[in-house]
Amino acid sequence: MSIAAVKRMRPQRADRAGKPAPATLTEQAYRQLEEQIVTLRLKPGEFLSEHALAANLNIGRTPIREALQRLAREGLVTILPRKGILVSETDPRKQLLVLEVRRELERLLARLGALRAGNDQRQRLREIAEGMDRSARTNDDIAFMRLDRELNLLISAAAHNDYATRAMRSLHGHSRRFWYLHYKQAADLPLCARLHAAQARAIADGDAKRAAEATDRLIDYTETFTRATVAP
Repeated sequence: MSIAAVKRMRPQRADRAGKPAPATLTEQAYRQLEEQIVTLRLKPGEFLSEHALAANLNIGRTPIREALQRLAREGLVTILPRKGILVSETDPRKQLLVLEVRRELERLLARLGALRAGNDQRQRLREIAEGMDRSARTNDDIAFMRLDRELNLLISAAAHNDYATRAMRSLHGHSRRFWYLHYKQAADLPLCARLHAAQARAIADGDAKRAAEATDRLIDYTETFTRATVAP
């Protein structure tokens, strides 16, 4: 497929009004559980119960089970036969290895996104950049985390490269959880939010070179933050 053809690609819509398809119960369960793990409401080493999760989220056990299987594939939980579901532990030194992979993949996705994003995606990227600026001003960690997740997904969708997207999918949750675990001690949330905003705007503007450079600056900062947690 030519680059020109890829540029014309658009995400599927549920209807002619342009509204996205409503999330399935499995997707709703996944999003809520992933956020609870990333923001440490479900702590590393904690055992989970399908029955309790279904009751707490008011979602049936089948969607909960499917969401947990997806989280297991991403390494955020471990399913232990006949024992239960365990929230995975974190390891700062492994996070440095994650960043080695993220740097290359995110640079690629940012460049491709700048070239291939549709008009709706570019508009949403600008809106996310504005949201990141607000998070920087208010120091709102939950708003930042939610925008960060959406930005990651949007860049991947805009790049139209399923292979790179699948490779990145298992890294994002680990990175956000590591950030949330340590940012109050070692991170500068306003600076990080502004770096995300710069990346989003560069992609929205269609500037592949600037998008790659903004991504490198973001990963440079993230690596500095990560090393600050490892050093002690």
